[in-house]
Amino acid sequence: MPHSDSSTDDTIDMRMRQEEDTARMPESQLTGPECDSRPDLLDRICEWGPTSTPAGAFQLVPVRIGRDLRLIARWMNDPAVAAFWELDGSDDITASHLGGQLDGDGRSVPCLGVLDGVPMSYWEVYRADLDPLARHYPARPHDTGIHLLIGRVSDRGQGLGTILLRAAADLVLERRPSCARVVAEPDLRNTPSVAAFLGAGFRFSAEVDLPGKRAALMLRDRALRHLL
Repeated sequence: MPHSDSSTDDTIDMRMRQEEDTARMPESQLTGPECDSRPDLLDRICEWGPTSTPAGAFQLVPVRIGRDLRLIARWMNDPAVAAFWELDGSDDITASHLGGQLDGDGRSVPCLGVLDGVPMSYWEVYRADLDPLARHYPARPHDTGIHLLIGRVSDRGQGLGTILLRAAADLVLERRPSCARVVAEPDLRNTPSVAAFLGAGFRFSAEVDLPGKRAALMLRDRALRHLL
């Protein structure tokens, strides 16, 4: 049996991860028709397009499991991510989580966050008023929730989360005229996440007990978006 040099294997694996982390998404997948016949309760995120941010052009691109599973599953297995998302393990765990949304009624859409053409974050945009979350706060029609994880380690800890949260919330409010508020519920223990939401113009509304966590209920109001 050939001898396997673990250090060489590790180097190859690291190089592959670095290449994956900087791989640009083909332009056709950013501008081409991402929409399909699935139900949609979020005003066709697939057609929202990019928005400018201080960090570059940012776009939410709906997930396609065949294209994106490997990348998202690797992010989910980062210990810093797994501590709060709890989706670490085999690719099947991530596939099941994504499939539950993609096969649903359109109230939740998993997306890649693409910055200057490079996928670097994972998002879930969902109808908070139709979600179990609505049992825990005074929901309003068309409240729209967002979840975020920054996948690339090199993008963490430098304020990028704040920039992208503001951009994503503004996209929701611009593309969903019926939505008056963007909602988030980060784990109270995740202080960097809570701080990022505050920096992005969200206001702290309440502490809420959700299944598996005590969360900070954060709101970004359409009426206040140009003031915060």
